Amino acid sequence: MAKIRFIHDYQYIISMENLLEAWKEFVRGKRSRNDVQEFELNLMSNIINLYQNLVDENYRHGEYEVFNISDPKPRIIHKASVRDRLLHHAIYRKLYPFFDKTFSASSFSCRDNKGTHKALNCFRSFTHKASENNTENCWILKCDVKKFFASVDHAILVKILKQYIPDKKMMRLLEEIIDSFNTKPGIGLPLGNLTSQLFANIYLNELDQFIKHKIKAKYYVRYADDFVLLSQNKMWLEKQILKIRDFLKEKLHLEVHPSKLFLKTLFSSIDFLGWVHFPYHRALRTKTKKRLLKKIRENPSQETIASYTGLLRHGDTYKIQRVILG
Repeated sequence: MAKIRFIHDYQYIISMENLLEAWKEFVRGKRSRNDVQEFELNLMSNIINLYQNLVDENYRHGEYEVFNISDPKPRIIHKASVRDRLLHHAIYRKLYPFFDKTFSASSFSCRDNKGTHKALNCFRSFTHKASENNTENCWILKCDVKKFFASVDHAILVKILKQYIPDKKMMRLLEEIIDSFNTKPGIGLPLGNLTSQLFANIYLNELDQFIKHKIKAKYYVRYADDFVLLSQNKMWLEKQILKIRDFLKEKLHLEVHPSKLFLKTLFSSIDFLGWVHFPYHRALRTKTKKRLLKKIRENPSQETIASYTGLLRHGDTYKIQRVILG
């Protein structure tokens, strides 16, 4: 299938106008941070310097600051400098609208007008359709890509990008950003870069297109590196496991996480995106419930309670809402 092409040139990305607009968007909610304040002290000088480096094609990505978070499981975040993050933002605001049009409707992570709640609602809609409104057995194949961000192959990502972006200067800039981070030589994307979110969706869009057009899965939902296929036909789903494993290994150098692959009926419940799904309702995962209650105990402000009660409205959570609201 022929790829549509990004028709704009390098200047479209690196223009002073785009850098200034990117700064306005980037700085929202960040002005109190020390590194942002320091960059802003000589804002125009810093942006002009970045622009000149880009024009001269001698821009080099800086080092990363490393720190740990628990969200909810422990993760290592790599934070780039303000200068580099500003460039990430400038690139993202021009490339995202183009690439978003190439993505599958079944992909919900890090996309405008998508997100977790829409993924959950799509999943519920598909369970109703696949089960013919719970009159037939609905089987669900759930898969998880093992250590996705740490496993992205730079050469494969660049090859995919080149199918869409003919401008060589732009590709050299994108390669500079991609190669600025490694878990091992030529492998890995940093958790923390805005560009990583876009690159992740571009990379896994290859999987989406394979599942939709080669496997021809009618009911498929992906959020980040978690995805599900639904069907009344258990044997058909079993046959797809090897095809998906082979595609991920051969085309993307990725693996299905062996301990997170499940083939279950909806009646026996399925854990997906923090909720346990049943034919007629969904309940919050026990770990999620405990974490939520712990965070409210640590910070029992009205804002915290309001944000979590908003989340809880998306499932069968009457009892826990009574605990929270007293």
